[in-house]
Amino acid sequence: MRLVYFTHSLASCWNHGNAHFLRGVLRELAHRGHDVLAMEPEGAWSLENLLRDHGEAGLEAFRAAYPTLASRAFRGAVAAEAALEGADAVIVHEWNDPALVAALGRARRRGGRFTLLFHDTHHRAVSEPEAIRQFDLEGYDGVLAFGATLAEVYRRWGWGGRVFVWHEAADTRLFRPPAQEGPREGLVWIGNWGDGERTEELEAFLLRPARAAGLPLDIHGVRYPEEALALLARHGARYRGWLPNARAPEVFARHLATVHVPRRFYVRLLPGIPTIRVFEALACGIPLVSAPWQDSEGLFRTGQDYLAAADEAAMTRHLQALRADPALRRALATSGLETIRARHSCAHRAAELLAILARLGAAPSFHAATEGAP
Repeated sequence: MRLVYFTHSLASCWNHGNAHFLRGVLRELAHRGHDVLAMEPEGAWSLENLLRDHGEAGLEAFRAAYPTLASRAFRGAVAAEAALEGADAVIVHEWNDPALVAALGRARRRGGRFTLLFHDTHHRAVSEPEAIRQFDLEGYDGVLAFGATLAEVYRRWGWGGRVFVWHEAADTRLFRPPAQEGPREGLVWIGNWGDGERTEELEAFLLRPARAAGLPLDIHGVRYPEEALALLARHGARYRGWLPNARAPEVFARHLATVHVPRRFYVRLLPGIPTIRVFEALACGIPLVSAPWQDSEGLFRTGQDYLAAADEAAMTRHLQALRADPALRRALATSGLETIRARHSCAHRAAELLAILARLGAAPSFHAATEGAP
């Protein structure tokens, strides 16, 4: 099978979480013998920011962790359509230019012999629905939505049985417990500041509880304005700057625990969709405590794979318990890792994608490729 994925960027994970998942899935598909190609536009915002801040050195971690993966840069729809030659399946991520999305749909309508899917991994369908509605998806065979509540939005828009739930997952070839345990200390949070839409939650479920529990706190991420940095400093948190996602496992391995603080849209309007950091953290065997979040799809075993805090006081109690109880830390790490390996690896998602494509009548080679799937 030949699969072409139009991404915002494969090389850069600077404020681009989809790159985490895409790398793992493409590597799994290639491992199964498929021909995969990532296409990304020249001048991609995430890549430009990464190079501006860190230069070519900022790409070293990705290149070292994924030596077999590469992307092809393109400029304009004509260059993009040239990549469709011989494709069996084409997937277009929602963080692409609407003109490109429309052009690929037209290519499919003109007789393209590939299955064409739109991939949505964001909250814009509920936070900025007009931004998603501007995409011309005529000609697309289906939609991949990274959660059931998002899939329901597309069903209301008329997609019916042509929308498929395709959760993100951990690349367990990279995200795994350390081969040998070393010293662990304090708490780590890896996340971008964004637009300040969860400032209150970060104070209530991360900054104040960490300090109250006596746990040193390291924070990694981008887009932290001066006022955010001042807030971290007031709470005694240590801001470490951008972390290449490929280096996250080694950072998790140095800390006792981590915290999940979902954005408000995933609490109020799209429940059941965790950030990819949850999958990656559990895959690394680090205990995790979550701020209020409804696991409406039963992805994990609440209280067993991770601890849930209903409020600030509960978060503080959980962090104090994790600091003091090695057995609790071991139990959570073991259980969370078990769930990831059983259900939520990129190998699982690769198999799910192949099954979806086969259902849509894509190339016969898909059927043979699904054999041996987890």
